[in-house]
Amino acid sequence: MAKAKIKQRKDDKGRVLQKGESQRKLDGMYIYTYVDPYGKRCYAYSKDLFTLREKEQDLMRAQMDGLDFYVGGHATINMAFDRYMSTKYNLRATTRSNYIYMFNKFVRDEFGNKFLADVKYSDVKFFYYHLINEKNIAINTLDTIHTVIHPIFDMAVRDDIIRKNPTDGVMAEIKKNSGKNKGIRHALTVEQQKAFIEAIRSYPEYYHWYPLFVTLLGTGMRIGECVGLTWKDVDFKHRSISVNHSATYYTRNGTAGFGISKPKTEAGIRNIPLMDTVYDALKNEYDRQKREGFCVYELDGFNGFVFSNKLGSLHNPHCVNLAIKRIYEAYNAKEIIDAKKKHREPVIIPHFSCHQLRHTFCSRLCENEMNVKVIQEIMGHANVETTLDIYTEVNFNKKQESLEELSKNMDFF
Repeated sequence: MAKAKIKQRKDDKGRVLQKGESQRKLDGMYIYTYVDPYGKRCYAYSKDLFTLREKEQDLMRAQMDGLDFYVGGHATINMAFDRYMSTKYNLRATTRSNYIYMFNKFVRDEFGNKFLADVKYSDVKFFYYHLINEKNIAINTLDTIHTVIHPIFDMAVRDDIIRKNPTDGVMAEIKKNSGKNKGIRHALTVEQQKAFIEAIRSYPEYYHWYPLFVTLLGTGMRIGECVGLTWKDVDFKHRSISVNHSATYYTRNGTAGFGISKPKTEAGIRNIPLMDTVYDALKNEYDRQKREGFCVYELDGFNGFVFSNKLGSLHNPHCVNLAIKRIYEAYNAKEIIDAKKKHREPVIIPHFSCHQLRHTFCSRLCENEMNVKVIQEIMGHANVETTLDIYTEVNFNKKQESLEELSKNMDFF
């Protein structure tokens, strides 16, 4: 039995039409029908078959690349972020992990569901203020979130999905309106700094933290740089520390852990001279470990770490901040009672994080060093403006203190 021939569809010139193609009898317009990745039926039109097939090829290429410009207007911020991250092949693992963490925590569930093409400048501004006022995040944190969001829209502009980046200028306006010093981590005063160190010395259960906190307060190292410090980096002969890497705690493939990373800029690689107090604390710690055993933990080819926890691993920055909280709470409770007995004002240690110890060191340095370049090099600031901001803040406070002291000693009025 002969098979029935399949009737081929043809245009009015007798040319065979391919799958999805058709021609309207009314005006001879050619139509290509396809379904986009979201299951929506879409159409492409042309007055001639050759041009229509060029459009079909463009559509196929765009869909293969994930840049279907018909779909582009309906792509969400979440989709654009995922695509953007897939193009960042040269990102360090720690940076990639931080970007993903910040986006998932603050953007994905709410703002991330908006369509790219629908987002306006005012939408971004409203979202940022929502994070500040409702989520109580600091300007510094918002700046990090903006660093993640801004390039997503930049990519969309370059891909011709949107015409303008709606995040342009938003952070500048918010910083201007919020005031220059909004979000600055204020340093401990000299009195508070001394009280904190004395509290560590006074409580036997916290004394094992002494070498770490003295090193943080006496060198201004970032917490990752300090946690990742090895004995090879400590030069007792020349009384200096070489900062050339950092131990970063981050999530990789769903598992939390440490990784060694190099400084992002050349400014981060530096030598820091050791003050006597820091030298003595590290030398005593070295001698103790020489008697009791050095840390055997190994990470990404690095070993001989100076600071380790009771399990022999590195200190998680979160745990360091918890230790800070326990120490100042224990001190404050005792200080309030002591001050009341002696009829004096208590010296209260405010809430602070390990990063503020870096800021505190920088403030002490600014109070005693006039050369901003020297301060910048010791701190490892890539941008001198960062150093100048702290320097300006410290010197303004010193001016206030000087005038207050002057008003006490001089009877001008």
